Amino acid sequence: MKQGLLRAYCLAATLAVLCLSGFTSPTASLAQAGQAQAGQMQASAASFKIEDLAWLSGDWETAPGRMRIDEHWTKVAGGSLIGMSRMVAGDRTVFFEYLRIETRGADIFYVAHPKAKSPGTDFKLVKLGAQEAVFENPTHDFPKRIIYRKNADGSLTARIEGDGSEKEKPQEFNYRRAS
Repeated sequence: MKQGLLRAYCLAATLAVLCLSGFTSPTASLAQAGQAQAGQMQASAASFKIEDLAWLSGDWETAPGRMRIDEHWTKVAGGSLIGMSRMVAGDRTVFFEYLRIETRGADIFYVAHPKAKSPGTDFKLVKLGAQEAVFENPTHDFPKRIIYRKNADGSLTARIEGDGSEKEKPQEFNYRRAS
């Protein structure tokens, strides 16, 4: 139980970050927020360009608290973004993960390597807006969906979703630019 919960938190910090929202329909709420963003792209997967994810680049952290998560993404180069996430509780690293977003042919994938696990787990980019990206892997146990959204105030929200069951409740993590 403890390990499963930690794994769920960390995959989001994969965005790897904290404030569970009480939506009645998490998917609908994210869709509404995404549609409100100016310049949203509703393109086919074949027209996604990794350069359109440049807004994810940089250093992000959750607010100080019992646990702190930081996530770092390189600039887009060579058809990829490379990232890492770390969760710290007190003075101890309790989880880390290597991340990458890469172009493969006409598709873009988010690849998570929790605790440097190899091979990584692939999540295909299925929706890309001006400030929102949705990656999915419906055959994965949890999460099945990873969503990143850059908010109007410059903050970043990462969200992981499962099948909607009690065991796979959506989790949302709020980041700000690291100082």
